[in-house]
Amino acid sequence: MPQYANSRHSGTGKPKFFVLDTNIILHDYKAIRKFQNNNLVIPMAVLEELDKFKKGNDALAYNARGFVRDIDRISDGKMFGRDGIPIGKGLGLIKIEPNHPFPEELRDLFIDDIQDHRILATAMWVRDTHPDSFTALVTKDINLRMKARAAGMEVQDYLTDKLEEEKIENTQKEVIDLALPGATLQKLAYGSGEGLDWRAVSSNEPKPNRIFNFSWKEDSGAERIQGRYDAERKKIVLVKSRTAYGIRPRNVEQKIALDACLNPAIPLVSLTGGAGTGKTLIALAAALEQEKDYDQIILSRPTVILGNQDIGFLPGDQKSKMSPYVQPLMDNLNVIRQQFSPSSRQALKIDAMLKEEKLLISPLAYIRGRSLGKVFFIVDEAQNLTPHEVKTIITRAGEGTKMVFTGDIFQIDQPYLDQWSNGLSHLGEKMDGQKVFEHIFLRKGERSELSELAAKLL
Repeated sequence: MPQYANSRHSGTGKPKFFVLDTNIILHDYKAIRKFQNNNLVIPMAVLEELDKFKKGNDALAYNARGFVRDIDRISDGKMFGRDGIPIGKGLGLIKIEPNHPFPEELRDLFIDDIQDHRILATAMWVRDTHPDSFTALVTKDINLRMKARAAGMEVQDYLTDKLEEEKIENTQKEVIDLALPGATLQKLAYGSGEGLDWRAVSSNEPKPNRIFNFSWKEDSGAERIQGRYDAERKKIVLVKSRTAYGIRPRNVEQKIALDACLNPAIPLVSLTGGAGTGKTLIALAAALEQEKDYDQIILSRPTVILGNQDIGFLPGDQKSKMSPYVQPLMDNLNVIRQQFSPSSRQALKIDAMLKEEKLLISPLAYIRGRSLGKVFFIVDEAQNLTPHEVKTIITRAGEGTKMVFTGDIFQIDQPYLDQWSNGLSHLGEKMDGQKVFEHIFLRKGERSELSELAAKLL
C-alpha cells in the first residue's frame, strides 16, 4: 500500500493530516480505510457535494451512499469533537470540518465562492492549525491540484490504486517472440495435439496463458505460429485460427483474442487496444458462437453521465434513453448480422435472441445487483470503470459464467480516471499470471485503411 507521506516529515512519528476532496470518495468510498494510522479531514463542502450525488443507480450514487453510511456507522451517534473519532483498529481519526475562509493574504486570489475553493481553504486551515504535522489535500482533480500548488498548499493524487508506468507498459508486451528448430515447431503445429513441454521453450516455467509467437530458425520467411501455455497440462498448446459466427480474424492478435474468448477454460478475458482493432466484435462473435453453452449473453457498457445528469434527463421513453449508450454495441451486432443473408438461420437466430432477451444489450447501471450465472458477459468501454467497480462486476460471476472486458486505456471519458488508475488497467495487472485469466493487447486497426491511417497520423 502506498505511503501518503512527505519524506521530510517521515521521521517525526506524528500522524499526518489528509484532507479528502469529494472525487476521492466518489472514486472509492472505502478510501478512508486506506490511509493507515493517519488522520483524515472531510470538509463540510464535501458532504454538501455528496448530497447531490446520492440519488440514482450509477456508480457515483452508489459510492456517495456507501460513504455516508460508513461515516454514520463509524460515528455511531457520537460527536466528532475537536480531534475526530477513530476510524477503526490500526487506523487514524476522522473529522468532519466546517468550512473555513482562506488566509487573509489569499482571499483576493480566489474570488469565486465555489466548493473547490471551500475545500482548499479548509485544507489550508487544517495545515495552519497543525503547524508541526504534515498536511496535504488529496484530490483527483488536476485543476484543483494546480490551484493548491499555486497557493502553496501540499497536494497529492489518490495513490492507493494507481499503477506504475512500467506495469502499464508490461500489459502491452504479453506476446513473446521466439525462434525454435523446425522439428520442434512441426511437433506443435502438426503433432497429436498434446503440445510442447515448456522446457523445450523456456528455462523458467511461463505464466499461465502466456502467449508465444514462434518462428522457424531455419526459415525466416516461414509463416509464424502461436502457442499458449496451458498451466493445467504444463504444455504449450497451439493457438488455432478459428471462425466465430462468420467473423474470421484478420491478424495474429485477433486470432489470439478469439481463441481466448472461445476457450471455456478461461472465464475471464481482457481485450485492450485502440479504436477499430476489433475488441468488441471478437467478443460478441465468440459469445454468439457459444450461445448454446450459456443461458444469456449480456453486452453492457458504463453510462458516462455528463454534468452529473442522470439518464432520465434524456427525452423519450426508456428505449430512447438507452439508445446513445447501446448503439455502439448494436453496430457491432449489425456487422455480424451482415455476414449472413436476412433470411439465413444465423440472422433469424440473432433476431430471436434479441426478442427473447437471451441476447441483452444494456447500460451497466441496469446490471447492478444481479447474480450472473451461466452468462457470457461482455463489458465494453471498461476503461471508464474504477477498480472497485470492476471488482464488483467480477464478484457477481456465478458458475459457468464467462466475462470479457474490452476497452482502450488511453481513451478515458471519466474525469478522475487515467491510464494508471482505471479498472481495466488494474484488471490486467492484478490478474496477470492467474489460470482463469488471459489478456490480449490488440495493436493493428482493422476497421478500414482510412481509420488506421487517421489513428497513426492525426
